[in-house]
This record gives sequence, C-alpha cells and structure tokens, in this order.
Amino acid sequence: MATSKRKTENPIPEEESDRLIVRPLGAGQEVGRSCIMMEFKGKKIMLDCGIHPGRDGLDSLPFFDMIDPEQIDLLLVSHFHLDHAGALPYFLKKTSFRGRVFMTHATKAIYRWLLSDYVKVSNISSDKMLYSDADLAESMDKIETINFHQEIEANGVKFWCYNAGHVLGAAMYMIEIAGVKILYTGDFSRQEDRHLMAAEIPSIKPDVLIMESTYGVHIHEKREDRESRFTGTIHDIVNRGGRCLIPVFALGRAQELLLILDEYWSNHPELHDIPIYYASSLAKKCMAVYQTYINAMNEKIRRQIAINNPFVFKHISNLRGMDHFDDVGPSVVMASPGMMQSGLSRDLFESWCTDRRNGVIIAGYCVEGTLAKTIMSSPEEVTTMSGQKLPLNMSVDYISFSAHTDYQQSSDFIRQLKPPHIILVHGEGNEMMRLKTAILREYEDDPEYHIQVHNPKTTQAVELYFRGEKMAKVMGSLATKKPDQSTKVSGILVKRNFNYHIMAPSDLPEYTDLTVGTVTQRLSIAYQAPLSLLMHYLTQLSGDVEYVEINDKPGLRIFGKVTIIHEPTKNMVVLEWLANAVNDMYADAVSAVIVRVATDPQAQKLKHLPPKNDPQIFSERLMRLLQDMFGAKAVFRGSLEELSVKIEGKEATIDSDTLEVVCTDKPMHQMITSAIQRLHNAVEPVQS
Repeated sequence: MATSKRKTENPIPEEESDRLIVRPLGAGQEVGRSCIMMEFKGKKIMLDCGIHPGRDGLDSLPFFDMIDPEQIDLLLVSHFHLDHAGALPYFLKKTSFRGRVFMTHATKAIYRWLLSDYVKVSNISSDKMLYSDADLAESMDKIETINFHQEIEANGVKFWCYNAGHVLGAAMYMIEIAGVKILYTGDFSRQEDRHLMAAEIPSIKPDVLIMESTYGVHIHEKREDRESRFTGTIHDIVNRGGRCLIPVFALGRAQELLLILDEYWSNHPELHDIPIYYASSLAKKCMAVYQTYINAMNEKIRRQIAINNPFVFKHISNLRGMDHFDDVGPSVVMASPGMMQSGLSRDLFESWCTDRRNGVIIAGYCVEGTLAKTIMSSPEEVTTMSGQKLPLNMSVDYISFSAHTDYQQSSDFIRQLKPPHIILVHGEGNEMMRLKTAILREYEDDPEYHIQVHNPKTTQAVELYFRGEKMAKVMGSLATKKPDQSTKVSGILVKRNFNYHIMAPSDLPEYTDLTVGTVTQRLSIAYQAPLSLLMHYLTQLSGDVEYVEINDKPGLRIFGKVTIIHEPTKNMVVLEWLANAVNDMYADAVSAVIVRVATDPQAQKLKHLPPKNDPQIFSERLMRLLQDMFGAKAVFRGSLEELSVKIEGKEATIDSDTLEVVCTDKPMHQMITSAIQRLHNAVEPVQS
C-alpha cells in the first residue's frame, strides 16, 4: 500500500523509512539531460546521466549540485544516446562518485565511439568542454556490463533489465529494494522496425513505473506509410536536381534509414547513378558494432544474416568529411549530428540551404533550442555558426523515425502492467500534461484499478510511501521440524540487506559470512585468606561448588561455569568464565562474595588452611543424621559413598562424597539437601 502524502513528525533512519523519493535532476518536463535520482531504504540510485543537446558546457548537465555523488550506490544507463549517457564521463571523472555503473554490452561498445565523436565535433571552447577523450577512455574501466534478464544484486539492490527497442542495446531496468519494484523504461518503443525488436513487456508488475512521455498523446503514422513518404520525398528532391540532407546521429536511427534507402535504391535502377553517402567518422566502427551484435536484433535480421549481411550496403558509401566530398550534382547525404547544432550536418546545411532544389528531412525528435527544431517552423532565414544570416530556401520535411513510444503504445504498456504509480519523465511540459490527463481519463471509470500519475519538473521530488511487513524466515537446523502454533523458536536474527533470517548459532558459518566466537572473561581480585574460607562462604551461595586444580594451581568451580584460581604467592584470586548474560550474573555474585571474604577481619587472622574432614567419618555422621530423621530401618548403605533412604514408597540416593541427592519427590529432595548442607557446615568449621 502506497500513499503520496504523509507528514513526518519524528526523524526515522533512512534504512527504516517507508518513503520512496524520485527526483529528476534532468528530463523533468523537458527532453534532454535524462538523470533520475531514486532514494529508498537508505539506497540511492541514479538512472541515466545525460546532457542537454540544446545547451553547452556546464549548462547542459543535470542538476548534480542537488546530490552528494559519494552517497550514490548505483548508476544504471539505459542506452548510448547523448541525452542519456553524455554526462557519464564527467560524473565518473570529476565528481566524488564511487558507486557501480552498469549498461548492456552493446551500449558500452557504442558509448565509447559515440561520445568520442561528440568530443571531436563539439564546436565550443576548450574551457567549456566537460571532459576530454582521455576522460572518456578512463570511464570505460569503471563501467560494468549486464545481459538482458540477468539478475544482479549490488549493495542490497536487486535489478535486471529488459529489451527496450529504441536503439541497439537499449534497456529497461526493473529495480527491487525491500520488496518494492520500480521499472524505469528509459526511451522505449513497442513497435518492431527493420532491425530492432519491440520492447518487452515485463512478466513482473512494478509498484512504480517511471516512463518516458516524449510524444505525449501523439499517434505515429504506420511504418509502411512513413517509409513510403520518406523515400518518395528523397526521390522528388534528387529528381529536381537537388541534394538531400538527412541529419541523423551516427548510431541509432541512422542504421534503420540506411536499410530503407539501400533497399529502395536496389529496386529503382534509375537512381543508381545518384550517390548516397553516410557521412560519419564513425561509419566503419558503427557498422562493426552492429555486425557484432546481430543477436540483439529482431528475427528478420537474424535470418537474413545467414544469407548475406544486411549491413554491408550496395548503394551507400562512407564519407569521412567535407574534404573527401565531391559536391557535384544530386546526392543523398546522411550526416551527424541529428539536431545540426554543430558538425558535418551543420556544415552541409549552411552550404545547401539557399538553393530551392535542395531539401532537408528531419527524421527524428528535436529538442528545443537546436537548429533542427528551429527550421521545422519554416523561418525565412537562419543564422550560421559564424553569425551570418542566410535565406532558408531549401525544402524542410519532418518524417519521424524516432523510436519512441506513442500514445497507443504507452496506453497498451500501462494496461498490461497496471502499476499503481506512474512517474512521467522525458517530455515537454505540455505533452506530459496531456498524456497524464489522457491516462487518468482512461481509468477514471475503472473501480478495480486506482492509478496515480505524477509529472514532476526537474529537481521536483515525488514522494511515495510503501508500508511492508517485516518477515523473518527460519532456516537451517531450526527449520528441520515444522513448529506448532504455540512453539517458541529461539535463534539468532540475521539481517542481510532487506532479508531477515532466524537460525541456530551453529548454522551461521554455513549460511552467512559470520563465524561463532566466544569471549572468556578474566577478573583478578586481591585475596590473602585461605581457599577453604572462600569455599565455606561460596557453599552458602550455591551447593554446586567443587575443588579443582588448574595448571597445578588450586582452585574452585562454582555453578559449573565460574572458575576461581588461587594465586597465594601473588595474594590474589583470578576468576574465569565464558561471557554471556547468565555467566556474567554468576561472576558478579561470586565477585561480591570474594570481596566480602577478603575484607573479613577474621579471615586476616588465619595463617593456615583448616584440615579437611575424612570422607568416611563424614559419611558415618551423615548416616546417623538420616537415621535420626527417617528412622534406622529407612536408611541403607549401598557402598562407602552411597546412602539410600526409602520411606512411604519414595526413595532418595545420596552420594556422600559429592553430596549429590537424587530423588523424584521434590519435598523429600529439598529436606535431605538442606540437612546435608547444615551437617557439612557444622563439621567443617573455620579454624583460627
């Protein structure tokens, strides 16, 4: 059961608190710099660590100043796009973060080259650069990889990931802390395309869904219609003698568009003389990565690879830069970056934008503040990187191949999971609000499903409360027999992360990293009197006192637990016992007796130990005492040390050496024990 509002009166330790805090440090009512902080039960987890494509330098970072990076346990990266992973080298290198970082194998492989390209093409001064290529290379050593569906436990947090579609290697993370499950989608797409499978539906229902809302309530056009419009627009541009610019990011949607174009050119021989260029310094590296991770793609690609590699294109050439480009006649150029804020795509746009024959196709989502977003509103002129004004005469078309979920996909995803809480991120404020309203309206008449939808701004926290019962499982030898309802179970309560177990101390080494140890306590007390005097006083404290010899030194043992070693040459006694609550109590009582004897004036006068009585004489005196008490016919001698008393069907056996009484009748046992104790004290008086 979770509630979104609650007042806290008394401070509760974080690990005991029921409060889950989700705070976007970026991507809250905005697209860009995705970075979601999550805190629950003392665990702090960061989800993604991106930059804002429309901003430069420190302004592009998430609000890291709101957190202490050193306290973060875990950082999970959903995919390689800059707005989700672009700040990672900065965070790993230039903050105090010491936690663990995870991403999928494909994401790690592409992250290295994509961010390296970003460092090279960023058209900003060196003092505004967030990190260098060396920082990026060092960050690779700190990144661990995770397979899809592989469960990992790190510092008490369990997590695993599902395929998210979107781009190669993109993952949705399911995180479990103290039984509460949170699903973070990152960017995801429920529509299979030419090379990527659709995002999976988790088999486990989350308590909280943190979901992207990029397209709000928009519905994507059908894939076939979109591809037809895309290829038709390109065909029209080159037919009129123009150049077609398709700004894309080096990895991601670029590979989807290359597959479409290569197939279209193969089916249209009249276009074979018109070149298609994939303009990226990462072209060869990108293709190597895609060919390596074929198994992470859809079934169609996996079947085709057995015949021929679909990523070895017949009609597409690589273009490393403007120096290698012979700009003569119609052509199609795919160039990075996708939002034309700098780099080769920006250079080509500024060269071609004044010619009406040319055209640009925006094929993905564009963030506010970028050139790609600006030209979608068809301005009359644009400003170049150098500040020059140029007329915008080329055609501008927006055909979205962005692999983000639309409203139909989001609605179906929610309907199958039915999470009680949804937190929307990665969407412009208006789109996010429309999506929130639509989701609430969709379920307002459903009496069985109560849903809360949150759309926080960046740095605004969502607080949810989850109350769970603490349950301890009995294990090991204690679990071999099923207990009855009234049976008390006694053992050691072991807490490991958020799991509780009760087990016997002997089972600790087998089921935990703990070992059982014992503490022996020693206490030295000044003592100058004879040991027999101490024996006399201790027998008044307990009948369980015996003479012992330890390392050739005289001593006593009382209660069977506390040993007293006499050191007459040092004028002291040493107490030894195994530390526990009961034995400590025994030792305290014995210590009090020793201190009393040591300060007794009569004891100071004793110069020698009193002689010990002859056991045979004591046995005879004991027999006469018992005969006086029970009658001569009731008392028998079994041996020199053993006496028996039989009366009215009750029997008691007495060992005259140890003074131990065995009798099933409690009143009779108590009567004989008391008589023996009195006789013993009488016949062994302390002599001065």
